Amino acid sequence: MPVIGWKLKPDERAQLLDQFPPTWPDVIADHVTLKAHASSKEPLPLQKAAEIVGSVDDGEGLQALIVSIGGSTDRPDGSTYHITWSLDRSRGRKAVQSNDVIAERGWEPLPVPVQVEIEPARF
Repeated sequence: MPVIGWKLKPDERAQLLDQFPPTWPDVIADHVTLKAHASSKEPLPLQKAAEIVGSVDDGEGLQALIVSIGGSTDRPDGSTYHITWSLDRSRGRKAVQSNDVIAERGWEPLPVPVQVEIEPARF
């Protein structure tokens, strides 16, 4: 089943990677999920702007950036909008674990939110 959400534009992704250096060797840093296991008939989201408002790194192989869309970090499924930034697959880490890390540890706010353009996408 496809996922719907947003992709980062390549040039913006490159700038963000400079601004937020990946902690772990496997860099993901490419999308924000709205809904996993979405029907192919579900419409794409309309929003095209977001803010990176925080981050989390569990020190065990997973780093994520927290994203606010439409003024909220709360995803409709009860989890938190985020970009899995980097992880360490050699430690068995997977991008889907970002949801658990954020729920268990919370996240640290950035001093100043970073504006980012996002592209509605199905992936």
